[in-house]
Amino acid sequence: MKIALIGATGNMGARLTAEAKSRGHDIVAISHNAGKLAAMEGVEKAEAKLSDAAALGAAISGADAVILSVKFQGNDVTPVFDAMRAAGVERLAIVGGAASLKNVEGVRLLDTPGFPAEIAVEASPAADALDWIKANVSDIDWVFVSPSMFLGPGERTGNFRLGKDELLVAEDGKSSISYEDLAVAIIDELESPKHHRERFTVGY
Repeated sequence: MKIALIGATGNMGARLTAEAKSRGHDIVAISHNAGKLAAMEGVEKAEAKLSDAAALGAAISGADAVILSVKFQGNDVTPVFDAMRAAGVERLAIVGGAASLKNVEGVRLLDTPGFPAEIAVEASPAADALDWIKANVSDIDWVFVSPSMFLGPGERTGNFRLGKDELLVAEDGKSSISYEDLAVAIIDELESPKHHRERFTVGY
């Protein structure tokens, strides 16, 4: 499979690249940062800004699937859909956030009292993007993947759970997933699609 990865030089992008390459997939690494792209090995490289639908369309042309792994704060994801339409690529996996997941009371984490303002600056745009995609995109086979509450470097265990719109919490009360295992779940989904035009979440 040929996978175009927008945001390939980020923390999540690096894990997704490594996971996909380990399974024999071809990667088109896309970033606005030419310097960081230059350091990547074993991938096709393309420099493009998220706001430039024409450049993105050229970069993803010929791909079987696209992964979008970027910060939502200060970024508009709508050009990605225009680029996919222009390139004729139908499958899109979006690395989303956890704050739009619901707690046991059915309330979005973002809407709970005391939600940290410093996290909301990124979490709110991510939740808005999901709402916009749900309401406006029916011609692209997208999937929005939310990690658990705590996402960071860790082990690739391959042992995790999947959910839909509710936050996954382990028996020890923690809600977490490593970058490495989130990458496993996303590449699994591209290889064997089970979610279409919906969100799912990954956690221990």
